[in-house]
Amino acid sequence: MPGFEWIDEEEKNAVIAVFDEGGVLFAHGFDGMRKHFHIREFEQQAQEYFQVKHCLAVSSGTAAIKVALKSVGVQPGDEVITQAFNFIATVEAILDCGAIPVIANVDFSLNMDVDDLQSLISKKTKAILPVHMLGVAANMEAILKIATERGISVVEDGCESIGATYNGQSLGTLGQAGAISFDQGKMLATGEGGMVLTNDAAVSKYACEYHDHGHESNPDRPRGRDTHSIYGFNYRMTEMQGAVGKVQLSKLSRMLEANKERYQALEDAMGGKFRLRTIPEECVPNFDTLIIIEPDEKIRKTFIETLVSEGFGTKNLPDAMEWHCTAFWDHALSAEQVSRSQKTKKILEEAIAVPISLRKSVENYQVLGNLLAKLN
Repeated sequence: MPGFEWIDEEEKNAVIAVFDEGGVLFAHGFDGMRKHFHIREFEQQAQEYFQVKHCLAVSSGTAAIKVALKSVGVQPGDEVITQAFNFIATVEAILDCGAIPVIANVDFSLNMDVDDLQSLISKKTKAILPVHMLGVAANMEAILKIATERGISVVEDGCESIGATYNGQSLGTLGQAGAISFDQGKMLATGEGGMVLTNDAAVSKYACEYHDHGHESNPDRPRGRDTHSIYGFNYRMTEMQGAVGKVQLSKLSRMLEANKERYQALEDAMGGKFRLRTIPEECVPNFDTLIIIEPDEKIRKTFIETLVSEGFGTKNLPDAMEWHCTAFWDHALSAEQVSRSQKTKKILEEAIAVPISLRKSVENYQVLGNLLAKLN
């Protein structure tokens, strides 16, 4: 579960310090009035943690996806293939680029079905946008192979899987660009905010300029006389978010370990009596949720009632499925894309996502697992 569960005096003091050190809340300039550039420090620390060459903090995870897409060259009329289980922001970012979302179904990893992906590639395909949903990586080896063979960019939506890895690499660092989110419900929480990750210098340069009205941040010019070569928009993060982000990032390793302990306790206590989502063997998840696939509607209903009565609830599946499945999005997608999403909808209707909360103890999850095991 998200970093907000660990917000305490450290984050509070970090925000107070921004004011004590001059009160500059803007990312650029005002050099004589401040002691730190918190966003730039946050980006540097993220580069080191995620082992990636470039990190750019932006105003939201949605902005990070859009900036990443623009930075790999997505233009109006291009097609971007993404998956039917995501969050509406993924499709919104594609649409806001003027591009056309093409929807691949998911398999029982609840991430992009690689076979379906292959069938959707066309001459108009500019990018593939896999979404690492609820802590687990998509099949990146297969996706990257397909993309490389076709000369297609890969932009990873890692907003819901901060801290997870694939073959030892942080999610968001395997494709040409990646996006992560820091909203209140994410593994790192700054209220709002996001980050673009890339190892490509050209992608980084475009992203930095585009998110800041086209500013090139020319070191030979004052900001008011800065040079420019593209037009952009304002997707900047604030210094308060940057200050909180640094504290949250310093806690991430401990959060991941605490999640894993609770997840493992729950899985062990259930004793293998339920089918779980498929996790690629190359993936170390961030253990955000434990997802059960249960085709029996009666058992599923009892399962959910137990989760609610015991104070755990569910996460996205089934309680927020309408915002996380393209089968419901006739306001944003063509009838064809909504129709082909029905296969994913059927899979998701059988899925129950148990949130791993840091406010619940390992023992709480052991007790829950024992209760659930008795339902099957």
